[in-house]
Amino acid sequence: MNASSEHRIRTMLVDDDEIVRRGLALILSSDARLELVGEAHDGDVAVRRAVHQRPDVVLMDVRMPTMDGIAATRELIARVPSAKVVILTTFEEDEYVVGALRAGASGFLLKRSSPEELLRAIYTVAAGDALLSPSVTRRVIDRLVEQPVLRPANDPRLDELTPREREVLLLVAHGLSNREIVGALSVEETTVKSHVRRVLMKLGVRDRVHAVILAYECGLISAGGPTRP
Repeated sequence: MNASSEHRIRTMLVDDDEIVRRGLALILSSDARLELVGEAHDGDVAVRRAVHQRPDVVLMDVRMPTMDGIAATRELIARVPSAKVVILTTFEEDEYVVGALRAGASGFLLKRSSPEELLRAIYTVAAGDALLSPSVTRRVIDRLVEQPVLRPANDPRLDELTPREREVLLLVAHGLSNREIVGALSVEETTVKSHVRRVLMKLGVRDRVHAVILAYECGLISAGGPTRP
């Protein structure tokens, strides 16, 4: 089966810098598994085009005129729930991290990432996984620590988790991938995927990133890092 007969990942680029968009477009066009369905120079245009083009993955800059990346992500996810948004960022833009995640972003990608990392990021979020490395997870938790906890520590959703599911959630909160969790728990990858799916379903969150946020807000993990159940 060739790329033309398979489902190609529909992608969209959102950045107010035309040179950046052109560079990203060249990278995406080099992969037959991807289809670039739209570009936008600001958040407002991005939302309108996403509604029409129905992208699978959106690469979204944060700082743009008219509507910034956080507001655009929130509106886009509300109108195209199936879309996965990856925020294009720099370490200097840490203040946007939690806001973007709360808006529904599925992860972050540094603007200086290599073409290989960019493509891998698209495949990752298109497959339903969050794009959040251990280092970025730590930064997210650090940012959350600076903000008030919004939910009580005894959130009933946590009570729905089995001991193994809670353990998986803690490992996810460390930023571990499914394959790394396999090594930590000595189980099959299909078992890990099943646990992760059930955790997300029971917590009522869209992906791993938002499971990490909820785990912090519920008191399961703290500034010192995840704690054992």
